[in-house]
Amino acid sequence: MTEQLGRVLGGRYRLTAAIGTGSSAEVYQADDVTLRRRVAVKVLHPGLAGDEAFLRRFRAEARAAAALSHPHLMAVYDWGEDDGPYLVLEFLGGGSLRAMLDRGTRLTPSQALVVGLETAKALDFAHRKGFVHRDIKPANLLFGDDGRLRIADFGLARALSEAAWTEPGDGLVGTARYAAPEQGSAGRIDGKADVYALGLVLIEAVTGSVPLTGESTLATLAGRADAPVPVPAAMGPLRPVLERVGQPDPQKRPDAGAFGKALLAAAVDLDRPEPLPLAGTIDVTVVAGSSDADPTLLPPGSSSEATTVVGAGDDPTVVVRSGPATAVFDGLEMFDREAGPADEPAPAPPERRRRTSRLWLVLALVLLLGAAGAGYAYVRSLPATAVVPRVVNLPLADADTELFRVQEEAVLEWLVVRNGQFSEIVAEGHVISQDPEPGTVLEDGKTVTLVVSRGLPFVEVPGLEGASLEDAESTLVDAGLTLGEVTQASHETVEEGLVVDWAVGDEARPAELRKGSAVDVVVSSGPAPRTVPNLAGKTAQQAEDELERIGLDAHVSEEFSARVDKGLVIRTQPGSGASVERGGTVEVVVSKGQDLVVVPEFRGRTFEQFKQALIDAGLLPDEVSGSARGKPSASDPEPGERVERGSTVDIFLRR
Repeated sequence: MTEQLGRVLGGRYRLTAAIGTGSSAEVYQADDVTLRRRVAVKVLHPGLAGDEAFLRRFRAEARAAAALSHPHLMAVYDWGEDDGPYLVLEFLGGGSLRAMLDRGTRLTPSQALVVGLETAKALDFAHRKGFVHRDIKPANLLFGDDGRLRIADFGLARALSEAAWTEPGDGLVGTARYAAPEQGSAGRIDGKADVYALGLVLIEAVTGSVPLTGESTLATLAGRADAPVPVPAAMGPLRPVLERVGQPDPQKRPDAGAFGKALLAAAVDLDRPEPLPLAGTIDVTVVAGSSDADPTLLPPGSSSEATTVVGAGDDPTVVVRSGPATAVFDGLEMFDREAGPADEPAPAPPERRRRTSRLWLVLALVLLLGAAGAGYAYVRSLPATAVVPRVVNLPLADADTELFRVQEEAVLEWLVVRNGQFSEIVAEGHVISQDPEPGTVLEDGKTVTLVVSRGLPFVEVPGLEGASLEDAESTLVDAGLTLGEVTQASHETVEEGLVVDWAVGDEARPAELRKGSAVDVVVSSGPAPRTVPNLAGKTAQQAEDELERIGLDAHVSEEFSARVDKGLVIRTQPGSGASVERGGTVEVVVSKGQDLVVVPEFRGRTFEQFKQALIDAGLLPDEVSGSARGKPSASDPEPGERVERGSTVDIFLRR
């Protein structure tokens, strides 16, 4: 991975440090040189670059994941393909739950409850949007520097499931150690598989081991097919809800929303949790000290205190203590002790008169110094202040950096409160407004409130079925959306030119979208053309019934045929395999059988008369034998016989 450092992806993302590697991807810290912010870049396995099926799914899932916005979902900023697919993600400096557990850390049930509650909130949000993660595990539960949990890799497991390239080891979608039993079948996977996996993660976080694991993927899934997850006593008040979550039958498990509510109910029986001992990602002092340092990193030796989440719901308020390191406070206390007011000396005993003036002078100087010291001590006792910088319109990371710089220089600490708000003007992740206003002199310990853009608001997608393309576009514009790609498809009931369906990416008929989103519509091209079937040899009624079944009309006509029995279809017009619009007419030609005629009588007729009689009957005079001046005396076939029209007749003459 070190060989990739310094590489720039998409002409924008410069890889600055290696964070970790897995079977399907490598993760790097990177510098977004356009927005000047620190990001994480997940570079997927090179073997996936040539897999068109995977790339199609990857693009669709990346777009869908980028549209998911929730405080506990890892933000997807960008994606692309540069010698292979990659994702640009929110950088989370607190590391993963996996890294925390690998260091030997074990959570208390109270801490596990917090992890489970935050994860359940995000899963409930995503599941209601129609997304299933399929790979919930400690490595995909990450923490920011603010201590807030985010779920990573939404959609990636589903994309990998369609890849021709397979991960080393098992080909199971999702990590087998945390897979629900239904993930081993070909059936539909819903959000309750994520809930099952989350229950196993919480048990491992407290006990250090995952229940019901075998020596292989098949053994693990087979062992979970009929057995409920055994929940150890160490889980305390969480045992009842985890036992419900660990049921092998998905129908008996709670969904993510119900799981979160059950965790909240169990909280009353648990102690207040201690802050999580975050593992971090990389040694930032090494990166910051290099010649290729990321300008968004904290300077070497500095640190920040943990963030406390004090809100709830989809738009929490986050309070961030981003003041200077403890060592700075220790130095300030020492400085105060050394710079305190001078002790006032006791009056000197009376001396000789000639020294009185000098003593008074010394006393005056001492008093003056004492007053100055007291004044300085008074000034030092006042709260420290600093001028609030302007951070409006800055990316949130840059705003935090600027606020931290001011606090560090002034040796004070403010509470920074972030509130999310949708905005049609300010880009997502940038500061909309601040309180106090820029230029305000603010004391130590006061609050700075930042209103941060959550991007464009969501709007409800109107129903479009049956509308003309013009009306559909007008309806979308009125709703704050735009018309995307227009395609046509045949439809049996919706007339040509009217909307049949609409979608955004792979999501059919989304309930809501960000304002300004483009909606792709499908317009009816009318009923599909019908293919004329092969009806030769069938009866006229059978032919009419079959044509009626596929939406075509039949026009029956008859003709003689020496090859096809009477009453059976000879051919159709147009012929079999031809395309005819629904409701069109197909001519069905039915056999009247052979065309037979009677050989006429030759008696009483001259040769010429008999010859003409044969022609009139549809027969052909053939060989003539006998006297040239004779009259017809016989024929072959004989008069009165029925023969096929066009047959030949031999004539015999006699004088």
